[in-house]
Amino acid sequence: MSAPGFDTLALNLEGAIGEVRLERPERSNALNATMWQEIRHAFEWIDSAPEIRVVILSGEGRHFCAGIDLAMLASVQQQVAAADGARSREALRRLILDLQDCLSAIERCRKPVIAAIHGACVGGALDLVTCCDLRYAAADAVFSIKEIDIGMVADVGTLQRLPRLIGDGLTRELAYTSRNMDAAEAAVSGLVGRVFPDKATLTAGVREIAHQIAARSPLAVRGTKEVLNYSRDHSIADGLNFVATWNAAMLLSDDLNESLQAQQQKRPAAYKD
Repeated sequence: MSAPGFDTLALNLEGAIGEVRLERPERSNALNATMWQEIRHAFEWIDSAPEIRVVILSGEGRHFCAGIDLAMLASVQQQVAAADGARSREALRRLILDLQDCLSAIERCRKPVIAAIHGACVGGALDLVTCCDLRYAAADAVFSIKEIDIGMVADVGTLQRLPRLIGDGLTRELAYTSRNMDAAEAAVSGLVGRVFPDKATLTAGVREIAHQIAARSPLAVRGTKEVLNYSRDHSIADGLNFVATWNAAMLLSDDLNESLQAQQQKRPAAYKD
């Protein structure tokens, strides 16, 4: 299964690991209209590719991502213009919902997605990484909710997902003030799992984690993501009921048999895609 080509992204496959790299380094990987749509396309393709078990999301150049491309933002009023103000506002709502869905495709992807973040991760970039399963940073990473500085409410995921990662109070402070949060604070707050000295060691460290995940049962990994996401959005009782139903359907699998045999024979397990 050959990977599709993109104008603003690079999608590379290395064994069971896929890497999606933002590829607009001359604009600090700012999210233009094409990149939004290509992110959705890439992660929908990854979801459907059985050979991919885990994904790394990174950025080319000096920064991970500088957020939404300001030229795209400036064109929104013209894009949704209509003689009737109500129809114009309806078009804007539909545009916002579509941008939300472009990033939610990362969360919907059944494979775990690991964000490797260096340099700037601001505005829409923070929305982007909060959709990922795991986040790791280089020491030079800087995080900021920038939307307040241009007189708007962040609207594609940060205000919904970030409080679940770092708590409500810190999210409100960052959203109201737009102050920068460095990598050390991001680690203490729980936004990132670990800080690496530089981009090179970040890349190596994240790939090692990706290889660890890829070596596990792909059915169990996908199920774990499904259950974690469901449980986050439902009560404990609902989550327990959901995982019981999931395991009633998926527990007795070839992966379970292979895991038990591999442990008995003291060898690495070999799972089907």
